Order: sequence, then structure tokens, then C-alpha cells
Amino acid sequence: MIRLIKFFFIKLVLCFTLSSNASVAFDIKAPTVILQDFLTGEILFEKDADRSIYPASMTKIMTSIIAFELLQKGDLSLDDKFLVSENAWRLSTSGYSSMFIMVNDEVSVEDLLKGIIVASGNDACIALAEGIAGSEEQFAIMMTAKAKEIGMENTNFTNSSGINDPDNYSTVRDILIMSNYLIKKYPKYYEYFKEKEFTWDRTGGDPIKQGNRNPLLYKNIGADGIKTGYLAVERYSLASSIYKNNRRLIAVASGFKTKNDRSKESAKLHIWGLTNFDVIEIAKKDKSFVSLDVWLGKKDKIDAYVNKDLYKTVPKARKKYLKAKIEYNGPIKAPIIKDQILGKLKIFYKDELTDEYDLLAYENIDRLNIFSRLIKSINYLIWGDV
Repeated sequence: MIRLIKFFFIKLVLCFTLSSNASVAFDIKAPTVILQDFLTGEILFEKDADRSIYPASMTKIMTSIIAFELLQKGDLSLDDKFLVSENAWRLSTSGYSSMFIMVNDEVSVEDLLKGIIVASGNDACIALAEGIAGSEEQFAIMMTAKAKEIGMENTNFTNSSGINDPDNYSTVRDILIMSNYLIKKYPKYYEYFKEKEFTWDRTGGDPIKQGNRNPLLYKNIGADGIKTGYLAVERYSLASSIYKNNRRLIAVASGFKTKNDRSKESAKLHIWGLTNFDVIEIAKKDKSFVSLDVWLGKKDKIDAYVNKDLYKTVPKARKKYLKAKIEYNGPIKAPIIKDQILGKLKIFYKDELTDEYDLLAYENIDRLNIFSRLIKSINYLIWGDV
């Protein structure tokens, strides 16, 4: 018989909010914006998020990802050194963001990455791209292929730095996907993005110290990345992430008119996300979620679990609308094999089904011997559900 078990979620993992309709009145001074709760993947705010933009130096996030992937595979080392070409050196002249490398310098991969991530060096981008792929053009092909692989459907890369090129385009939604991928897949290397300064001990001159261009790193809101951008046609942009009170938000916005707008409005966006939504823990991966009845088994109950962490983002004071139902055909007849599908976990918000997950058996349960089964069946006939 189909059995139902209902849950009402009252335990909050995090709690920061104002009202469920706060987004109606909220806005920031940028034409294209998106904000995501990293833990649940839910979009908390967006405005024209699929509008095509020139990503400018936010392009360097993908440049870094290509290097991180090779490092993680062992095909590249942080200590490897690449020879600086004249092509790369030309972007170390005035008028470009640079780490100020020199022709024929041999620069380590780690220094080039810091030059890209912290100092936003266009020269470092080309040196890294040429060192990895032989040419920047070939490296850009690798970048675009990776973008398509991870679901960036409206992006094309033609260079490694994001300097002016009408065919180097993206959207804030795609840059969010890229930023999420960076943090999730390469947490060790993501640490570079929160470094506030980088000193390049250059050849033939005094060391050059440069600060990170991300303005949110200097505010007390928990920012730890990611990348600014600027082009005259696109104006100011920022992909940013904060980690505060065990919660991470990622935001991307483009088209700010001034640096000050970029800083203030991006901070406002993150603070709004922190103070207007709750995150509720539903289940933890591989941990018992519920005990279900067993029939004719050596145990009368079996623990069931889901194979992923489950969280839900809801507007504050609206957690009462979040409910879960367990559906299973029970009692479940033994024998039961570990990881066997036992039923369904269904998540409802305001009585609307939002998600559904398999409930899996936590262990094996053997069947009773024939004598024990007979006794139990007789008891059931006489006394009912025992």
C-alpha cells in the first residue's frame, strides 16, 4: 500500500531576510544583473541576464580555468616557466592593465596566474596562452570549447584578456555559470582571487606591487573574488562572490556608469541577497533521512537516504510553505539490497511540487527464515499490523 510521511521544515541552516516580495521594489544601477545562491544554485535576482555583453577582463576567469584544469590533471606545474614573446610584452606598455613582463623573460605559471588574477595583466594572459597552446588564437579556441562544455550557451572567446573585440562576447548568466564552475571545481586555486596584492619581482628593475582591482575585497562583507572588467563601450562590470556565515553568493553585473557605482551597487546586491532569503537544509548526502517499515525482514525498519545534499532557498518568513512528502509502497518486502530504490522524496513549496528524489536503502536486509515468516504472517492475520 502507498504510504505517505509529511515533514514541515522548521530547522534553518541560515537565516537572513526581510520579506517575500522584496525583489519587486529592489533594483541596482546596471542594465544586466544576476545573483545566485551558490549552495542551492537558485537565482535570487536577475535583470536582462541574457543580454549580450562584452565581458572585458571577466574573460580572464576562463583563462585561469584553462590553466587550473591543466594543473589539476598534472599536465602543468606552478613552477613551469614560459618565455615572454614580443606579442605579450606589447601589452605591458602604458594604457593596458599589465604585470610588466619583459621580452625573453622566463616567468613561472604561478606568477603569470597572479599577474592575471590580482593585477589583471593582459600581458600575463598572452604569455600564459602562448605557453599553453602555442598561440593566443589556439588558446581562445580552448576557452570557447570549455565554455560550451560547462553550459555557457551565449559566449564566444577570441582572446585571453578580454580586450576590444566584437566577437569576444558573453552574458552575465554565462559568466555566472563560469564563476560557479571555477569555485566548485578549483577551490584550491580559487584562493588566488582573494589576494589583495601581488608583487612582481621583475627582471632588470625594482619590484612592482599592484593591488587587486576588486573593490569588494576591501569592504567588510566577506568578499573573496572574482574579477572586474572595463571597456569604454561596456563601461564597468564585476563578477563577485562573498562567503559569509557559511553561505556563498555569486553576482555578475555589467554596464555600471562609474567605478563608484560598480562598488556600491555590487555590495548592495550581495547584502540584499544575504538579508532577504533563508537557506533550509532538507537532507545531507548519504545520511539517513527517514526510517521505513520492512515486511518479513530480519529488521522491522530500514533507513533511507538521498545521494546528494539537498537545500532550498526561500524568502524569509516563508519556510512554513516548504514541505516534504515521502511516498513508498510499504511495508517494503525483504530481502532489500543496499542502494535499492525504496520510494520518493517530494519537495513542495506552496503546495506546488518543485523537486523529486529517489530514496535509497542504507543497508542490506535479509529475509527471515521460512518458520519466522510463517509466524509473522499468522500474527498479522490475527492481530493486524504487527
